[in-house]
Parts: sequence; C-alpha cells; structure tokens
Amino acid sequence: MASSHTDCHFCLQSLRGRKYALREENAYCVPCYDSLYANPCEECKQPIECSSKDLAYKGRHWHEGCFRCAKCSRSLVEKPFAAKDEVLLCTECYSDEYSSKCFHCQKTIMPGSRKMEFKGSSWHESCFVCQYCRQPLGTKPLITKDNENYCVPCFEKQFAHHCYACKKVITSGGVTYHDQPWHKECFVCAVCKTQLSRQKFISKDEFPYCVDCFSKFHAKKCAACKKPITALGGAKYISFEEHQWHGECFNCVKCSVSLVGQEFLTRQNDILCHKCGSA
Repeated sequence: MASSHTDCHFCLQSLRGRKYALREENAYCVPCYDSLYANPCEECKQPIECSSKDLAYKGRHWHEGCFRCAKCSRSLVEKPFAAKDEVLLCTECYSDEYSSKCFHCQKTIMPGSRKMEFKGSSWHESCFVCQYCRQPLGTKPLITKDNENYCVPCFEKQFAHHCYACKKVITSGGVTYHDQPWHKECFVCAVCKTQLSRQKFISKDEFPYCVDCFSKFHAKKCAACKKPITALGGAKYISFEEHQWHGECFNCVKCSVSLVGQEFLTRQNDILCHKCGSA
C-alpha cells in the first residue's frame, strides 16, 4: 500500500514494469482497476477498460466504437447528435423521424436551429416573414389572411378598411352603413352622438339618426294625432296632398271609421267617410 505507487492498491502486487491506473491518488494494476471501476457500455454491455476511450452522455457510457446512431449505425464521435427516449440518433435520422416540417417551405427544421411556432404550425425563422414586405416577423404582432402572415403595417396598407367617419383603420369589428365601414364607436347619431351600433336608427340624407332625434328634427307629423311619423320597423302611413297620417289615425273625423283603403272626402284639413261627408 505504499504511496510511491510501487504496488497495486487492491491486490498488492508489484506495479514495477506494469501499466497501472490512478484513482483518488491510489494506483491499481489494469485488471484490478477494470474489475473495480470500469463502466459498462450501453451498447455492448461489456466493461470499458482503462485502455479504451470512455464516452459519456447523461450518466451513461459507451466504447468509442459503440457510440453510434441507433438507426443508421454511423459513428457519433465528435459529431452532433440528438436523443429521443434515451436512444441516440444522428441529426439526419432524428430530423427524418421527429423534427417538424416548415409550414412555408416544407423542409425539415433541423435540431438546434431556431424555429417559430404559430397556430400549431412551425416555421424556419427565415421563412416566418411578412408576405408583403418579406421582413422577419419574429415575435412582432401579425395578422393572418388566406393562410398568409402579414405585419400589422403591411396588412393595414393592403387590406384594412378605414372608418368613413374618422378615416382610421378598423382593426376588428366595425359596422357597415351605406356600403361604408365605420368603427362601432364612430357610428353615432348625427345630432346627439349616441352610439347606434346596437340600437334602432333611421337614415336621412346618408346620415344615421337615433329614433328620438329623427322624430324631433325630421319626422313628419300626423295630421290627426300630431305625433311624429317615423315609419320605424316598416309601420304604414298614409300621405295625401300635404298631409300624412299614421295608418291607425286615418279615420273619419266624425264616426271614426278607418278610411285605409276606402273612399273618403276632405273638408279643409279633415277627412270624412263618404257617408258622413254626404250628410
């Protein structure tokens, strides 16, 4: 057990003229060292003797000649490789079996190269570009149209609608009125500016009005009840000369019989049924 390394630390036989290996400052003859410390090879299960190169990866060991691709058997020594379920594969075999295909060019995205993920598909970083300006999109905001990706400025330039009122881009939602696009918040009554996107409105001279404002400023008055005639919801009304009536107000002024679809007579601003007018 001499510290001068003249004897094997385990079998105590002399090391003079013999090869030996050191471990924790102790010397061992080759047979003792291999029996005590040699790692078993993952491939052939034989010990990796101290005279052989021991290649290690994640706590596992291989002979240099056993360190090969599990599919094509090519040597992986000093070459890039990938592991799948503890099986070692060269980059070509790994790509064929497991790597994603680029959505744009349909070529394999090689292990170790940067890939972009979007809506469940993968791209090479160099393929993930704006369809219009061809600049990389990276992590920038983007908009997809017809399976093509665009940066926001290019999409707005090429496709986006501009609000008829404020002239700014409509990025989502919006309202169509007289074949023109509007922001919901811009589609307001021409008088009181109440938003009209979720309520009834009436159009006049290409401008929308809420019912109250239209009735107040533009609706004709019924000659009988003096209330506005809005025709909202397709309500019927009768017009004769300079006067208008609600359908339910177009009655004989004396007997109140409805004159809708009937002959009638006029007396100044009044209407009468034929019987009352002839009396």
